[in-house]
Amino acid sequence: MAPHEGLIHPKEYDIKDSNVELIGSDIDHRVKYNSALTEPAWQDLPQEPGLSIWRIENFQVIPWPKSKTGQFYDGDSFIVLHTYKVDTKLAYDIFFWLGSKTTQDEAGVAAYKTAELDEFLHGVATQHREVQEHPSDEFLALFRNYAVRSGGVRSGFTHVEHEPREDVLTLLRIFKHPGIARVDSLIVHEVEPTWQSLDENDVFVLDKGDKIWVWQGRKCSPMEKAKAAQVVNDMTQAKHVDVEVLSQLESRSKIFVDLLGGRDVAPSTLEAARPGRFAKKDVDEGVRSRRLFRLSDAAGDLSLDLVKDGRVDRSDLDGKDVFLYDAGNRLWVWQGSEASASEKAMWLKVAQFYVRKIQESQESSEAYLTPISKVAQGYESPAFLKALKV
Repeated sequence: MAPHEGLIHPKEYDIKDSNVELIGSDIDHRVKYNSALTEPAWQDLPQEPGLSIWRIENFQVIPWPKSKTGQFYDGDSFIVLHTYKVDTKLAYDIFFWLGSKTTQDEAGVAAYKTAELDEFLHGVATQHREVQEHPSDEFLALFRNYAVRSGGVRSGFTHVEHEPREDVLTLLRIFKHPGIARVDSLIVHEVEPTWQSLDENDVFVLDKGDKIWVWQGRKCSPMEKAKAAQVVNDMTQAKHVDVEVLSQLESRSKIFVDLLGGRDVAPSTLEAARPGRFAKKDVDEGVRSRRLFRLSDAAGDLSLDLVKDGRVDRSDLDGKDVFLYDAGNRLWVWQGSEASASEKAMWLKVAQFYVRKIQESQESSEAYLTPISKVAQGYESPAFLKALKV
């Protein structure tokens, strides 16, 4: 029998799928709340502003070490709770983050447990779906350093983070994301270990197992150089190997390109785009016109109807229904306090259905990556209120 014959491998989650459905009936609310009361992860939630992070491991919600705050793996799903104060009261943002190679099981557990945590917090939190390729500015702003590495834990399988090996190349791209106001916020993103991943604007760290190389693009910033030094320091604490730093302005920088298979490539021609949403785009690229839809079952059947095309403000919202607000590059779901259980239950399914339809219409080739967030009437997050004012 072949080594893998007979094994059932977990299916990777397709971000374009809309099969993560939350029920939302009164009974379901009670079930979720009672379930949350026995969930160990929710028993010691912070009573002060800060971050709490959990990773989904074999259907369990496992606390993520504080020392790894901001570090994610493309094979995993995470839950991030941001606790902050509005006046004298605590407010909450709950993000479920889906890696590009996470499994359907992990994605489903992350979505369900996010809803359960919101229930435990009495429904006052803002829920966010974040995907690796297109994290929102609000999510990135939570971390001084945001890193995405290859690896993770597969549901039902022993699959830990990659350990450095001499026969495996690991290439990290380090850069400042211009869309984040936080000046000290930097991105560390693992990319394909090939010369086609190099660019003159950033710093790259290559781990060959027996030696670590640092390549500084000619236009990289001092802050990016400093972050690369910190990354290398962390790597050399785990193993004692030599480190060599090369600047693209040096003729010797060709060594770095050669190590990545670019022996016939001139270092001056390197211009790889940054991964995912970090790639530079035209101002209007991927941004849709603003639209407001009402999700209502007042007529007997659940329907989604366009109520406004263009600028939206709070007076357009009615507490008796659920509204989908397409802000152009982000989808908000606003739940009225008097909305029916069926309207509230369908918010994620309808939101993902809407995004999928936009994707299929080719109105936006990256529509399926759109961040999705849900807010409750009376507990609107600052980001939602800002989106209405823009």
